Amino acid sequence: MAKTNAQRQLEYRERHLKDENGHGDRLNIVLHFHTKRALERLAFCYGVTQQEFLERLLRQADSDAATQASRLPDGSADYYEKQRRLGPEIVTP
Repeated sequence: MAKTNAQRQLEYRERHLKDENGHGDRLNIVLHFHTKRALERLAFCYGVTQQEFLERLLRQADSDAATQASRLPDGSADYYEKQRRLGPEIVTP
């Protein structure tokens, strides 16, 4: 019996959801037009995929935030338990 479109889509997503290490989560977002173009330019400029660029950027931001939080009492534990807010000034000009 032939598979339905929904079955084929499900199988495709299951095959492509995980990376080569068996890890991965799907992220669906809508970006502002100019933000998307900036992402395309930056990824091209550094010679990486958009996914790779975002992953590196987020890992660096995570590291910076963890360092900042570690300077506060119980900051590291609170940060990793999502109990610590550092304020929006870290990501906004």
